[in-house]
Amino acid sequence: MGSPSDSPADPAAVARELLALALGRPATLGTGRLVAIDGPAGSGKTTLAAALAALAPATVVHVDDLIEGWDGLPGVADRLEPLLRPLATGQPGHYRRYDWHADAFAETVTVPPSPLLVVEGVGSGVAAYRDLHTALAWVEAPHDLRMARGIERDGAAFAAQWERWADQEDDLFARELTRGRADLVLVTG
Repeated sequence: MGSPSDSPADPAAVARELLALALGRPATLGTGRLVAIDGPAGSGKTTLAAALAALAPATVVHVDDLIEGWDGLPGVADRLEPLLRPLATGQPGHYRRYDWHADAFAETVTVPPSPLLVVEGVGSGVAAYRDLHTALAWVEAPHDLRMARGIERDGAAFAAQWERWADQEDDLFARELTRGRADLVLVTG
């Protein structure tokens, strides 16, 4: 993949650039394409995924639905396997949805092949699936802003969880070198 280019903080403009990049490359999931949108929690990945899905028919999968709660990040590559590898052969993929309120895995979600699969969330760009990434975007924001966004979304009771999560992200990103492999870098905030 090419070297990253820092993009303007306008998610719609970045989404257009990301879509053009993905459509300009060969399919990597059977006849479909995979766009991974990675970066730290609270940086704006979901916003970018929604902007991309507004431009073209896409299936969007949120990594938060795959991992096992606040301590599930180290297992993200294993959780992506049954979703991505079958899709690469043109077969439906699947994952067990994690219910954060029940603190347990819930139903199995089947994901049929589609022209564009957007996987967004921390760890979506793990190197184990670089052969399947048609395009990889990295989204980042200052630490304090990300923490404020997370606490606003989840409530003050989760502040300690967010800090612990940030430590796990740092470990994952140092090991995976995700930002350095990104095609596009979006800095928000």
